[in-house]
Amino acid sequence: MAWTKAQRQTVFACYLGWTLDAFDFFLMVFVLKDIAREFGTDIEAVSWATMLTLAARPIGALIFGRLADRFGRRPVLMANIVLYSVLGFSSAFAPNLIVLLVLRTLFGVAMGGEWGVGSSLTMESIPKESRGFVSGLLQAGYPSGYLLATLAFGQLFEHIGWRGMFMLSLLPALLTLYIRRNVPESPSWEAARHHDKPGLLETIVAQWRLSLYAIALMTCFNFFSHGTQDMYPTFLRVQHKFDPHTVQMIGICLNVGAIIGGLSVGALSEKIGRRNAITLAALFALPVLPLWAFSSTPLMLAAGAFLMQIAVQGAWGVIPAHLNEISPLAVRATFPGLVYQLGNLLASVNSPMQAHMAKTNGGDYGLAMAIVAGLVALAIAILIRFSRERRGESMSAL
Repeated sequence: MAWTKAQRQTVFACYLGWTLDAFDFFLMVFVLKDIAREFGTDIEAVSWATMLTLAARPIGALIFGRLADRFGRRPVLMANIVLYSVLGFSSAFAPNLIVLLVLRTLFGVAMGGEWGVGSSLTMESIPKESRGFVSGLLQAGYPSGYLLATLAFGQLFEHIGWRGMFMLSLLPALLTLYIRRNVPESPSWEAARHHDKPGLLETIVAQWRLSLYAIALMTCFNFFSHGTQDMYPTFLRVQHKFDPHTVQMIGICLNVGAIIGGLSVGALSEKIGRRNAITLAALFALPVLPLWAFSSTPLMLAAGAFLMQIAVQGAWGVIPAHLNEISPLAVRATFPGLVYQLGNLLASVNSPMQAHMAKTNGGDYGLAMAIVAGLVALAIAILIRFSRERRGESMSAL
């Protein structure tokens, strides 16, 4: 089925929304070392900023998701983007670590709403036959944002410093102008806006098995992504002592692999099913672990990063479609984002945990990352087999 102009514009806007959200988030992971130096502390202490951002995301998923279920996806998405942009920009002016931690926590609230609102708007607006590919495309926004942050770090950091990097966070706010002009409201929400809907708590209680399962699954998924990405620049800069240019080049390979993985496995899930595609991607990470975590040369590390992120973001590429397909219609803007971000909350200990594991093992970040990635890859491959398969079903009838 051919897409309409409005559908193409909706997909583009929601892809960019998640891309720029991730861009603002990943600016932090490149400058942990530099913030620690300026504030007279260590990397483990600064890594709490990443943890607090992730831990606050369920609050945003709940607040913005409920607003989107009540008032529509489009206006809430615009408000969300402006808020995370302003808060990211404000981080540039933090006078000390405490203020920075507070600002990154508030940024996490704003960041937490974007994924659920944007994914529901997208999945409700496109033909059902396109969900697998668009799911991969939407999730590819995450490594696309990481890639933009990588390029910004490599090209600008030595000139503008870590505070200048955070000032770049204001750029995503411009996207709201495009959304306001070109993106229509979700047709599913429009059709159901005047109907009586059950409340969120009522829906979750009625679907408590699904809710607990989805939270457990998304906890593993978030350990899979953040466990392989958040401390990786520190692994390269501190353990291997690479310069910003080398870090940038490896980061480019990492994110190109992630984008390829998200797009290819997302599209594959339309043919072999969501569960099978996720299983294959997760298991692919296991043989890649030694190359990814224990190589010593830039070339081998780049190859390992490329292959690892094909696995990680390949599995993730199926998630926007899968979570929206298994979500109750009445709370679709809330449920996928909320269970995703509650998984983020439980996985938010990753950065301090890996930093502590590295410290207690002589600064070996590779070992810490390999342990986390290996365990959660196995857990995802097992857990996803218990999920519902609803590929191709009508989202208005679920």
